[in-house]
Amino acid sequence: MEASEDSQLTPQSHLSERAGRVRAALAVAPALVAGLALRWWMLRSVFEVNGDSLIYGGLAKNLLLHGRFDLTLPGGEMYPTLIRLPGYPIFLAACFRLFGLENYYSAACVQMGLDLLSCLLLAGFVRRVAPAGLSHRAALSTLWLAALCPFTASYTAEPLTETLTLFVLSLAMYAMARFRHEPKWVHALWFTLAVTCAALLRPDGALAAIVFVPALFPGFGADLRETGISARKLIRMMTVCILLALAPFAVWTARNWKVFHVFEPLAPRLATDPGESANPGWERWVKSWCLDFISTYEIYWNVPGDKLDVTELPRRAFDSPAQYAETAAVAADYNNHGMNLTPEIDSRFGGLAVERVAADPLRYYVWLPLGRLADMWLRPRVENLPIDLDWWVYAHHHKETEFSWAYAALNAAYLAMGIVGLNLRPRFWLVMLAYIVLRSALLLTVEAPETRYTLECFPMLFVGGGIAMAWAARRIHLPKLKALLGSG
Repeated sequence: MEASEDSQLTPQSHLSERAGRVRAALAVAPALVAGLALRWWMLRSVFEVNGDSLIYGGLAKNLLLHGRFDLTLPGGEMYPTLIRLPGYPIFLAACFRLFGLENYYSAACVQMGLDLLSCLLLAGFVRRVAPAGLSHRAALSTLWLAALCPFTASYTAEPLTETLTLFVLSLAMYAMARFRHEPKWVHALWFTLAVTCAALLRPDGALAAIVFVPALFPGFGADLRETGISARKLIRMMTVCILLALAPFAVWTARNWKVFHVFEPLAPRLATDPGESANPGWERWVKSWCLDFISTYEIYWNVPGDKLDVTELPRRAFDSPAQYAETAAVAADYNNHGMNLTPEIDSRFGGLAVERVAADPLRYYVWLPLGRLADMWLRPRVENLPIDLDWWVYAHHHKETEFSWAYAALNAAYLAMGIVGLNLRPRFWLVMLAYIVLRSALLLTVEAPETRYTLECFPMLFVGGGIAMAWAARRIHLPKLKALLGSG
């Protein structure tokens, strides 16, 4: 009798399960198609290879052709370097191997696929952490927010670390939630892979491990006791995962010691090789006045190697006419010395910095860092779009100014929704907030702001925003939004 009942129930359960999968696919397909269309348009419109992309590409080529982590001089000579971590060059090398040497376009196509997978991972994360009764709608909201975000989508068309970093952060968050629910080896290993890759892509990627790892264990967030995992198994998992995570950095550190005789487990903060001057005087002087991306783009990135025109510096770079004259003299000497920051010229820039810091310590240590952080969070994210950097000058270009302000409003909306959603305190809300706060604190130390530095916080904003949208749809009774996101 029991066997016959089981045989009658099994086909029904299979049909029900299959129907559920079809409904889920139909729910997510429109968001993925829209996200793919956006990324394809970005790829056709803003794809370019320059700057850092060429550095990563050069490392990838030499890895493939010579098995060496070297850069190549214009004359063809190769030299070892440690200014970049090996994560992204290895990714590019794999793409070059599969699709052809220097085929950056195919690498961007792979990034498109990984970015859409990131959207799905974040939706899966939200299903497990959203407050009761909101999981279905919140997951779909998160998927739509992530898929249609132009700020992250535009970087899929750039051969840079951003898209891969967002992917591994999303994977780490998803694996973290799965591990807390079911502490299995597969989830622990996926999490380990994600946080390890984050640190192999960029030095600041190590922040993911610092913030997320404590959330895996009892006493932080939801309690692991309900899972029934033993302390011995947990310790065994932790030991294996730590060894696996440290292994690539041990190899990298040993290579740097062998080649350069320096202890460098990540990469230098100012991307300089051993023996190469970090220009501390110049760096500190720039930090005493640099406030926005236009200064980063037009001044900081071009020195040394390009002319320094003192008339292009903002007024805040000078405290008095005498300081202006002194700065102009140093700039003239720099230009006359082949646009090279010699130790003597760098020291003179350092002297100007000391003078400016002494005149107004709060400006240097508080107001300028906070201003740079605000620029990185709130500035319209149009840095890789064909829009002039002085987008705010309405008289020069009406349409670009209007578009930039719309972009700024959209950025503010993502930020506001993310904050509202995290304030609803879903599971791991404190972990996500800690990542945003600690990354922002880290960015207070940078000399020259770039909006892409805050892009790594967008997975958390997508999660918070998706939860906020689902909460609003239920709370305010928005029928159209409810219909879009499903009945839950």
